[in-house]
Amino acid sequence: MSADLVVTNARITTLNAAQPQASALAVKDGHLIAVGDEAAVMALAGPTTRRVDARGKRLIPGLIDSHTHLIRGGLSFNMELRWDGVRSLADAMGMLKQQVDVTPAPQWVRVVGGFSEHQFAEKRLPTLDELNAVAPDTPVFILHLYDRALLNAAALRAVGYGKDTPDPPGGRIQRQADGTPTGLLLAQPNALVLYATLAKGPKLDPRDQVNSTRLFMRELNRLGITSVIDAGGGFQNYPDDYQIIEKLAAGNELTVRIAYNLFTQNKGGEKGDFTRWTDMLPPLSGSPTFRHNGAGEMLVFSAADFEDFREPRPDLPAGMEGELEGVVRLLVEKRWPFRLHATYDESIGRALDVFEKVDRDTPFAGLHWWFDHAETISRSNIDRVAWLQGGIAVQHRMAYQGEAFVERYGASAAEAAPPITAMLDAGLPVGAGTDATRVASYNPWVGLGWLVTGKTVGGLQLTAERNLLDRHTALTLWTQANTWFSHDEGRKGQIAVGQWADFAVLSADYFQVSESDIADLYSELTVMDGRVVHGSGPFSDLAPPLPPASPDWSPVRRFGGYQHRNPAAGLFTRTGNRAGPACGCASACGVHAHAHAWDRTAPAEDARSFWGALGCSCWAF
Repeated sequence: MSADLVVTNARITTLNAAQPQASALAVKDGHLIAVGDEAAVMALAGPTTRRVDARGKRLIPGLIDSHTHLIRGGLSFNMELRWDGVRSLADAMGMLKQQVDVTPAPQWVRVVGGFSEHQFAEKRLPTLDELNAVAPDTPVFILHLYDRALLNAAALRAVGYGKDTPDPPGGRIQRQADGTPTGLLLAQPNALVLYATLAKGPKLDPRDQVNSTRLFMRELNRLGITSVIDAGGGFQNYPDDYQIIEKLAAGNELTVRIAYNLFTQNKGGEKGDFTRWTDMLPPLSGSPTFRHNGAGEMLVFSAADFEDFREPRPDLPAGMEGELEGVVRLLVEKRWPFRLHATYDESIGRALDVFEKVDRDTPFAGLHWWFDHAETISRSNIDRVAWLQGGIAVQHRMAYQGEAFVERYGASAAEAAPPITAMLDAGLPVGAGTDATRVASYNPWVGLGWLVTGKTVGGLQLTAERNLLDRHTALTLWTQANTWFSHDEGRKGQIAVGQWADFAVLSADYFQVSESDIADLYSELTVMDGRVVHGSGPFSDLAPPLPPASPDWSPVRRFGGYQHRNPAAGLFTRTGNRAGPACGCASACGVHAHAHAWDRTAPAEDARSFWGALGCSCWAF
């Protein structure tokens, strides 16, 4: 049997206890058929085998995000200017100005989550006056976490907010003395005003949504992600908003494995949604690359405890238990897995009361269910989750909201928020994810860095030493441990014979770089289902072709996605494809610290011409 692909000269972390390390692997028909030393693997190479020299780099199982919003995020990725990873507000505003200059009417410039004001050197957000100065005529919408949105005057006109616009339920429109909206929208106590306002903006046409989703998946591939569990999301209706991802799945164009949960959009009619959906979809139906994964993270609106640590903890309504019980009984009877968004221990305790009541009549045994987030869960409630054989999926939201949490609840409360080591000690299935794209960034390495260091993106030390994870455990939570949440145990998450061939070759050695550099790692070669889905640096010639971002004014064409400190993390090619950050060189003029990067193999005169067109006066690499 001749292998389709062999990789040699690698430092492989297998996460397989029976064979922790290896130097080579072989792939056939999307599966790993050999893992071991070079001689054993090369014996499987034939005349048609693709051979890759990993150049001594670290190779790990493909990363799995157990909680993200890829399907919704893919539909809008090409419209969004990402401030993820930008280190200064000055650079962020420079990016904004460049994008305003090329965005045609009636389109908006949108910065939709993935950043915190604390990541900026200035430790602040832009003022409304600054936004209006940069963009007097083009609508600008900036979503900061799920606590506020900033709209310039043009955006207020576009959405029709004026003196007579009432505050929506659960939100507040900040006003001047005469009642005129200032442009600041506040989530008090929930984010409905934020994402309802965002939903008023123009959408991409279906052809551009296909392009956008492909580019978003490739951005995830660039970071080493080969699988996600999509948690649904607000204004993401099934089946209407799934047509693009289903088209890509049908055409075998997915470069990320997707297991998706269904999120009710129908306040007061949640049980009706799940009754209809459980009749439409058998549990876990689909293919190895695109499969249904159950219900949630919204099961009933009354059970959702919105997490804005700037605001007091919300109390769930008195009738929550009855509404939740009806949905959970249905799901358990239909053997549908489910997940539930829950931030606070008080909410988790009330939900567990419902789960235990249902379990007495219809046992949960063998059904995968879990809480998402669980920042303040108590040890007693962890034990109750364990007794019901549930799990907990954690995300690096505290890396973005930790400062607000400390201000409200104190530093001692943040030392184990969430209490991951206590969850692991209790024997729970625990997995890691991002909750991207509107709150935390989709970059998994920020999440891995947070698990290891316990620091926010602003540098604040949150987690106590006793609650930090070692690098091996943190990586396990991003790979093997996450397979429980998509019912894929033994199929992926390790470099082991018989498992799916999903893996990543890293830009630097995760186990040797400094803790502060973990967040800036990325993948130079990503393989999913035995296919190369991303290649850069020494592996750029292996990268499959990718069209430029569409439409032509897309921010992705100019800035790509996550902005790394390392300039080699991703470069433009001359066709406009993008996989990373700005050039990162010492910048006197302030242009290229936040602007396009250039292919370093390009002739110097081409690079000077490129930067000169942007107004750069200090071109240097």
